[in-house]
Amino acid sequence: MTLARLLPLLLAGAFVASPAPLHQVGPGIWRPLYPAEGEQQIAVDAFLLEERPVTNREYAAFVSTHPEWQRGKVPALFSDPGYLSQWESPDSPGDAILDQPVTHVSWWAARSFCEARGKRLPYEREWELAAMASATKTDASGDPEYLAQILAWYGKPGGAALENAGSGEANAWGVRDLHGMVWEWVEDFQSALVTADNREDGAVDLSRFCGAGAVSAEVKEDYAAFMRIAFRSSLSGQYTTKNLGFRCAADAGATESKPPKEK
Repeated sequence: MTLARLLPLLLAGAFVASPAPLHQVGPGIWRPLYPAEGEQQIAVDAFLLEERPVTNREYAAFVSTHPEWQRGKVPALFSDPGYLSQWESPDSPGDAILDQPVTHVSWWAARSFCEARGKRLPYEREWELAAMASATKTDASGDPEYLAQILAWYGKPGGAALENAGSGEANAWGVRDLHGMVWEWVEDFQSALVTADNREDGAVDLSRFCGAGAVSAEVKEDYAAFMRIAFRSSLSGQYTTKNLGFRCAADAGATESKPPKEK
């Protein structure tokens, strides 16, 4: 093997990190905020979701073996100028943030990372099903105390250093940090707009996604979910931000932990 081919492997070894464990989520029922006619409840098949967001350490190993995703090499079509702007160099995030969730990554980059692992991004219905769980219930969407706790997380001032990925309490599925750490990419991040377009014959009512749009939401109590849908609907695939990361998912059948028992 030539040095040119060996070097990326040596660089990746400098950022060795075990992939986050996969946990089975579902099957379950998701109630979309803006349901299409006849879709007030959507059945979600069982799937696998990584326990925590992808870290800078893991992403550094990825760009070492996929140099086309290093900062400065990604075409503008696939990422904006903020891509990995928090890193010390194009191939190293610096020791201080190695185990924090990777952010400033585009949807295209997140998809490529997951594909390189033989996985995929979760669909919105899957991510939201996992996010409905509290520490003791797989569906806490009707629990006012839990909803208030999520809103408190979302209300934290920005700018503080991120916690290490996986430091939060596990929910009933065994998944951590779905709330209160970073926003996360999903495969169909603009599905709310697509649904609106299909239902309204091409006339998307963008007012649905401003502040007043929450009034028309199906579940008005879950304002945090509305915030997530509105945020996703504002994105384009090349966007990056300081508080937007991702985690990978997979179809049921790969190695996973056992589904939880309701407490």
